[in-house]
Parts: sequence; structure tokens; C-alpha cells
Amino acid sequence: MAAVHVTVWDDRDGAGGGRAPGAAAAPALFIHNIFTWGSDSAYGFGGQRPLADSRRLLLMDRRGYGDSPDTARSDFDVDAEDVVEILDDGASSVGPGGAHLVAHGNGAVAALIVAARRPDLVRSLALIQPSAFTAAAHHPAVAALLDRVREGAPGLPEDITPEQYLRASTEGLGMAMPEPTPRRLRAVATSMGERPIWEAEIPLEAIQGAALPVLVICGTWDGAPAAYREHVGVPLMAVAESLTDSLGGRLLRVPGYYPHTQEPAAVNAALREFWG
Repeated sequence: MAAVHVTVWDDRDGAGGGRAPGAAAAPALFIHNIFTWGSDSAYGFGGQRPLADSRRLLLMDRRGYGDSPDTARSDFDVDAEDVVEILDDGASSVGPGGAHLVAHGNGAVAALIVAARRPDLVRSLALIQPSAFTAAAHHPAVAALLDRVREGAPGLPEDITPEQYLRASTEGLGMAMPEPTPRRLRAVATSMGERPIWEAEIPLEAIQGAALPVLVICGTWDGAPAAYREHVGVPLMAVAESLTDSLGGRLLRVPGYYPHTQEPAAVNAALREFWG
């Protein structure tokens, strides 16, 4: 049994309208970003539930998030090991050939590592605004971000609480703050202690050698608060473009800055087409 919690959505029995049976469709495994968990509708993949009408969806809660156990420090390498365990575990019934991976932000870094280590378990990669900054370090906007965080960015104040951090990360940038429930604040606390994403080494050559289908989804960042767009959006758009080029993938741009939650219909349609 996997060390982390996995929510399973499978609505094929309830799909009507003469839909062809979807028993043979390969499952999709979703890997979330910070502040969230797999089935969360605010920042996770709650908006992707309609995709369960044609295949099983596996929504992983990374360690320290959702219903998974606590961790001293969230780590993308450990997340990658957990993904491999889920995909290679007979109890998850993934089946031969593995699953389609859909991953957002920091979760996409884990997905890329999995694709390099165990491409036999991965049918395709759908990366939503991947935080794979080191894979695009040549881009000026990404290089500037990496310089800031590696050399000049101060650590978090010791006395800052998860609720204060959540408020600063949302209302402090001009965005709505989700309700600070215990579940949300636990996710924020875990995010505050994550291993820095700029320590990730993305094995691009190994992924290129696997020749996996790749879809990169990125927001246009129109309507985003100016500071958020400048310091986060511009580097993320650069990473999306760079990974698309490096991996020979397809780039989909959708309005806004949280594609799968702000524009779930567009993202879901793209995933259906991508999976075939």
C-alpha cells in the first residue's frame, strides 16, 4: 500500500447517454502544488472531477497535505518516490503501461523526476504551470528569480503563523484568501517548510529520451495582481515555454493565472483531447 493518501474518482458507471464503456481507458494520476491537496476545489483538482466519467482519476495528497501523514519536510524527490510507489503498486490497479500524469507547480517537478526515473510507468505528462525553474535557468526572468531566492531572499520570520503566511500570500498580493480551515492551514504549514524548488535538478535528457507525449498548460496572467504577475507569473510563463521546447511538447495558454481552477472547462477539454 502506498505511503500517501490517494483519492479515487471513477464515475464511469454513472455516465449515461450511450457513452462507450471506458474500462480500457488508462487512469490519470494528479499531483498538486502548495497550499492544497488532491481533491481541493480552491487550488487542487476539484474542477477536474468531470474527467472521471471516462477513466479513473487518482488524486494524490503529498506528504503533509490532505489525508497523507505528516512529514518533517516536504521534498520533491520523496514525492517522486511516492508517485512511483502508487504507479507500481498492484493495489492501486494502475495496470500495465502506467498512468497519465497531471501535475501542477511543485508537483510537476516530482512528475518530471518520475518520468526520467521510470518512464515505463508514465503514459504522458500534462504539466500545469510547472515550477521547474532550474530547467529554464537560461531565461533572464528565471535567472533573476533564482538569483533573488538563492542569494538575497530572507528566510521566513520564526514567529509567522500559517494563517499570517496564507494572508500575506493571497490578500497581500491582491487576491482572495481561502477560508483558513485547519486542513488549509496544515497545508500552508507544510508548504512553508518545503525543500526549496530551486534545488531540483530536472533530468531533461532522460525525459527527452523517453519520448513521452507532453502537454504544458500555462495561464496568460491577464488580470493577475501586478506584483504577482511580475515576480511569479513571468518566470512561470518562461518555464512553460522552455519546457515545451525542450520536451517537444504542446503549449496551451488559457486566461488567468490558475488554469485548472479558473478555466476548468478549457483545461478538461484539452486533457481529454491529449489523452485521446
